[in-house]
Amino acid sequence: QVQLVESGGGSVRAGGSLKLSCAASGDTAEIYCMGWYRQAPGKEREGVAFIDNIGRTTYADSVKGRFTLSKDYAKNILYLDLNSLKSEDTAVYYCAADLGKKTVCSGGTCSRTCMYDDYKYWGQGTQVTVSS
Repeated sequence: QVQLVESGGGSVRAGGSLKLSCAASGDTAEIYCMGWYRQAPGKEREGVAFIDNIGRTTYADSVKGRFTLSKDYAKNILYLDLNSLKSEDTAVYYCAADLGKKTVCSGGTCSRTCMYDDYKYWGQGTQVTVSS
């Protein structure tokens, strides 16, 4: 079992920055993929950024160039730097972890990736509110 605890959410003005953290505990040696999702009111959950066990990252197009994902593998802490925040970034942000990559197919092309929906372990979420 893996436990995930997020922190660092808050309220900022558009253009501001926040840093989210996710501390993993338990059977952390089994973790291969970690990532952040977000869900805004009335919207579906959206994958934001993902990292594998050797530091390769994947980002949603909506956050590329603005958000940066990193991980302290020694401390098992996942970070998400949110910069140039927009009002549309307002959401509850969830940390997630799983044991390996999965095959995801889109437009006739399939690949092994950490960017999938059905992660096994989830944190409780942290609110990010961006005011314009």
